[in-house]
Amino acid sequence: MAGSFFSPKRSIPKEGGGKTQRIVFILCALSLLIFVLARAIPFKQEEKVKKEMIRASEIMEEALAALRECRMERNIPIDRESDFNQTGLIGVKYSQTTTSLGSLEAKRTASNPNFAALIVYLLNRAGVRRGDTVAAGASSSFPSLIVATLSASKSMGLKLLMISSLGASQWGANNPDFHWLDMQSCLQEAGLFEIQPIAISLGGERDTGKDMSPEGRALLLHEAEEWGCFFLNEPDLSSNIQERMRLYEEYARGEEVKAFINIGGSWSNLGTDSEVLKLKPGLARLRYIPPVEKRGVIHEMALQGIPVIHLLHIKGLSRRHRLPWDPKPLPQSGEGKLYLLVSETQPSFFILAGVYFLAIILVIIFRKKIS
Repeated sequence: MAGSFFSPKRSIPKEGGGKTQRIVFILCALSLLIFVLARAIPFKQEEKVKKEMIRASEIMEEALAALRECRMERNIPIDRESDFNQTGLIGVKYSQTTTSLGSLEAKRTASNPNFAALIVYLLNRAGVRRGDTVAAGASSSFPSLIVATLSASKSMGLKLLMISSLGASQWGANNPDFHWLDMQSCLQEAGLFEIQPIAISLGGERDTGKDMSPEGRALLLHEAEEWGCFFLNEPDLSSNIQERMRLYEEYARGEEVKAFINIGGSWSNLGTDSEVLKLKPGLARLRYIPPVEKRGVIHEMALQGIPVIHLLHIKGLSRRHRLPWDPKPLPQSGEGKLYLLVSETQPSFFILAGVYFLAIILVIIFRKKIS
């Protein structure tokens, strides 16, 4: 029995086994270190992004208050039925400057100040950082989203190059007594923003306001002339797009445009190909580029590798990013499930740790094959 203890059948550890164990131990230690570091580094970035998001929503809250006060001073009443949160950003059902149908619930939903936080979140996901240059094409159908974009840009310290169109769909900035240029004036007088769009257009059908009344077109043309901004009035879609791209490049002054924000359903920004209607809102992926004669600004930006943030289809946009639909009252700034997304979209520590654990497995397999 004693001899069985020293039986030659008992396996003797190979020299390579000890080396394998040491390699595995070292890789495990490195994996743990990288895991901890990678988890800590995004945490700092998360906190920075959340602070910028909350600050943007606070700025938009201030802007809503300034618009309410401005309307009162100008004796332009707020309809408590359509604008039950009294934002001052909801227009009327029909007017001489109305271009198309629109959803009242969507316009009220977009007046939530946390939409400014959403834009900060989307810009960060697009790789935009403090001080960068960003372009925007804005329809006055969603004045609240223009205010949200201005608020996000101020929070992040961005250089914003905006081209605005003045015509608006139902419930947008379609009140002839309080259109988008009036709102701009109110916000500027309140000292909240330095608003100077690089160009403006009439908007609406073919970006020439053909779906507005003649009186509405005349009113907005006069207001645009008074504002003194460069006026876009190109004869066809391709010329319109080329001129817009030229203006963005000129005003960027050599800086790289890091993202393009599309606000609303502008003819010039979206183009005329029906496939654009399938584009998901938010940080968009343009997998299809239509022929030149049907392209909008978003396609030209995508071809240049510039990320596109698509602010349309408000119900889908709010659902995807956990913002409430048609809330009453409006949520407070910094409030809601949107802010949880920041932590959930930081994958770096999972990726790095996974790579190292995969390396461990490969080393074990490799050592077994050669031992």
